[in-house]
Amino acid sequence: MRIGILGTGALAEALGTGWVRAGHELVIGGRSRAKAEALAGRLGGGTRADTPREAVTGQDAVLLAVLWSGVADVLRDVDAAAGTLAGTTLIDPTNAVEHGVGVLLTEPGTSAAGQIATWAPGAHVVKAFHLFPAEQWTAPPPGDDAGPAHTTVVICGDDAGALRVTGELIRDVGGTPAVLGPLDRARQLEEAAGFVIGLAFAGVDPSSAIPRVPTQSPSPDGSVV
Repeated sequence: MRIGILGTGALAEALGTGWVRAGHELVIGGRSRAKAEALAGRLGGGTRADTPREAVTGQDAVLLAVLWSGVADVLRDVDAAAGTLAGTTLIDPTNAVEHGVGVLLTEPGTSAAGQIATWAPGAHVVKAFHLFPAEQWTAPPPGDDAGPAHTTVVICGDDAGALRVTGELIRDVGGTPAVLGPLDRARQLEEAAGFVIGLAFAGVDPSSAIPRVPTQSPSPDGSVV
């Protein structure tokens, strides 16, 4: 698969490492060409650096691995408003939250993913990879007992093909995809991230505040029991 990564930070490197290991072809697009070239060199596997605009051209998927504060600028750099990302799976792992507090910066009833879809008309936006720190994906390869094989990555999006592509990329780094629903569910996922971030900065283990609920299985007629 051909993947463009916009951004040169920790998440770009963590996911990029797993995707190179899985045999994907990566292009790194950074506002700093030097940082993009340095990351491409660390990833290896034929990964190359290019301008953000070129990094999204002809890709099967694009990862928007930048801070929320930089999303609008990066999408302008790639001329997203003109439809350069139309038909492309655009993976959004951003968290539009107030640092150290976890309060969402988006207006009530809206989502960062929804805003990105507006800024990039025609792109198949999928919310994913926003609940876990980059370190989650720097564990040993899938199949290793110490790896992230039991990490569930909840995603949402409107395009079935884009959800399938994102699910494959999640599995390639050792996670298990779970589709919540269409992109209008992104607000719920982003609120969950705010909850996790807020508790973490308060010194509380977020997992301790979530009840363990037995997995429900469908009955033969398809209903949940």
